Amino acid sequence: MTTTSVPGLSGVVNVIARNWWALLIRGIVAIIFGILAFIWPGATILAIGILFGAYAFVDGIFAIIATVRAAEAGERWWPFLIEGIVGIVIAAITFYDIRITLLALYLTIAAWAFVTGIFEIVAAIQLRKAIANEFWLILGGIASIAFGVLMVIFPLIGALALIWLIGTYAIIFGIIMIAFSFRLRAHIQPPPPAPATTT
Repeated sequence: MTTTSVPGLSGVVNVIARNWWALLIRGIVAIIFGILAFIWPGATILAIGILFGAYAFVDGIFAIIATVRAAEAGERWWPFLIEGIVGIVIAAITFYDIRITLLALYLTIAAWAFVTGIFEIVAAIQLRKAIANEFWLILGGIASIAFGVLMVIFPLIGALALIWLIGTYAIIFGIIMIAFSFRLRAHIQPPPPAPATTT
């Protein structure tokens, strides 16, 4: 199936594609976070809070990088900006009171996942107009929303179950982001040839 060229979107696709490595790192960080949650199941909520805050901060920074790249190309950038701001704000809230209660941290993570998922789907809908069969980012958004909803539906699960739920989500999301980054890499457009000079 061929890719449909949509005016105004090919530019943003190329901007994001040139920064595919940022999504790759984002995915790797998510997987590392998920693995740590599994191999460190006895960690206190304090340690989980620190890990989550660090992950949300790094995730927000890479979303801001995507914002800057899209803005430089004059393309739609606001979904990335909002996602980045949400990630950094959530990280700041987490670090502001490292003694945050389990319920507060639980709801903070749920809200972050839900909002992040919405804006990932918004960004994916725009990209699908320029990239045929683009579904990895949509899957990431759906996974994030589903994770947030599950946390709201089951707010009283134990701390160990919470750690496993967070770890599972992080690993799945990381795999999706890595797959999406390599798909974007295939859409990098070569730079235009330099104009010929006459003597």
